Amino acid sequence: MNNSPLGNRELIRAINRSTILNSIKTNGAIPRAEIARLTGLSPATVTGITAELIQDNLVFEKESGDSSGGRRPIMLAINPNGGCVVGIKVMEDHALGALTDLEASLLGKQSYPLTDTSPEGISRSLSELVAELLKMSENPAPNLMGVGVGLAGIVEAGQGLVRQSPFFGWNDVPLREMIQNRVNVPVYVDNDVNTLAFAEKWFGAGRGVDNFLVVTVGRGIGLGIVSNGQFNHGVRGGAGEIGHTVIQPGGELCACGKRGCLEMYASEPALLRQAAKAFEQGQLSSLPKTPEELIALAASGEKAAQEIFARAGELLGQSIANLVNIFNPQRVLINGEGVRAGNWLFDPMRAAIDEHTMPGLRQDVSILVEPLGDDAWARGAASLVLHELFESPIKRQREAEAA
Repeated sequence: MNNSPLGNRELIRAINRSTILNSIKTNGAIPRAEIARLTGLSPATVTGITAELIQDNLVFEKESGDSSGGRRPIMLAINPNGGCVVGIKVMEDHALGALTDLEASLLGKQSYPLTDTSPEGISRSLSELVAELLKMSENPAPNLMGVGVGLAGIVEAGQGLVRQSPFFGWNDVPLREMIQNRVNVPVYVDNDVNTLAFAEKWFGAGRGVDNFLVVTVGRGIGLGIVSNGQFNHGVRGGAGEIGHTVIQPGGELCACGKRGCLEMYASEPALLRQAAKAFEQGQLSSLPKTPEELIALAASGEKAAQEIFARAGELLGQSIANLVNIFNPQRVLINGEGVRAGNWLFDPMRAAIDEHTMPGLRQDVSILVEPLGDDAWARGAASLVLHELFESPIKRQREAEAA
C-alpha cells in the first residue's frame, strides 16, 4: 500500500466513493442526506462524490422522495444504463456470452463455436464474441466497462492465469492478458463456479449473507466459497475442488489421475456410466444416452434408475455435510445443469446432509436448490466486473493478499 500522504488521500477517497456507491446500490433510490447518515460521511463529501458518480453515469437523479414538510429530496439510484458488461462462460466446444447492464440484467446473449482451442484461438474467439455482443446494445456507442470470463479448472484470478484447464489441457496460460490485448478494456478471469458465487453474492440468494457455499452439479462437481464476506480462492486459485475429494480410496480412475474422486460417482457422466452398466446387466429397459433420458426412466418407475440417483445423492449429501462441518455456512446454494434430476437426486442428498452434519451446525444452514441455465453462468462471469466496480478497495486488497 502507498503510505505517502497523497496515496493515503487517494485511498480514502476511493474507499468513500465505494462506500457511497454501495449505499446507493443496497438501498435503492436514496437521498444524499440519508447517504450521509448511513455512511457517517459529511454532507460535503457525499455531495462531491455523488457529483462525480453522476458525471461518470454510474448514478442518476430520479423522482423526488417524500417530503417531511420542506423541499422534496432528490433521490439517487444506480444507473443501470451507465455502462455495460460482458460475461463469458467457456465450455469444451463453445462459449456462451452475455451482455448485461450494471445490475446484471441480461441485454443480450450469444453462443460462439470454439474450433481452435489453443490459447491463441480461444482468446481470438472470445474477443470476436465480445464484438458480437456489443452489437446487441441499443446504445450505438456502448460504454463497455469490462469483460469477465469463467471456465473450468484451476485459475489464479489475481493474475488472470489459467494454471490448469481440464478441457483444453492448458497449463499456466495468461488468458486475461491475451484477451485484454484484443478488447482494450479490463478483463477478469476466474473459475466458473467462483463466477456463480460472485453473482449470488451481488444479485442472488447470497446477497447480504457473509458465509455461504455454492455447489455446482453437472459435468463435474464444483465449489465456490464465501467466508466472512470474502471470496476464498486458496493460495493460487485451487480452492473448491470438491469434485476431486476422494470418497472411495482405490476406486475408479479419475481424469485428474487419482482414484475414487466424488466426480466419478455423482457427476452426470458418472451416472450415465452407471446406467450403461445397469443396462448391460438387464436392470434397465433401455440405454439412456443423456441425463434427461435417465431421469425419464426413474420417473417411469424403473428402480435401477432411481437407485443410481439415490446413491449419487447420498454421496453428494455426505460431502456437503463435511463442508457444513468445516465452514459452518449460513447457506448452501446448489445449482448447475445437474439440478434437473430433481427429487430423485436431492431427496437422498438432503437426508444424507441431515444424517452426517453435526446437530449443532445443521440448524444454522439452509440448503437451496436453484435451477439455473447457462445464462446464469455467463451473468456470473459478468459479475466479476461488477464486483470490481462495487467492491471496497480494502476488501479487494485483502482478497489479493489472501490469494
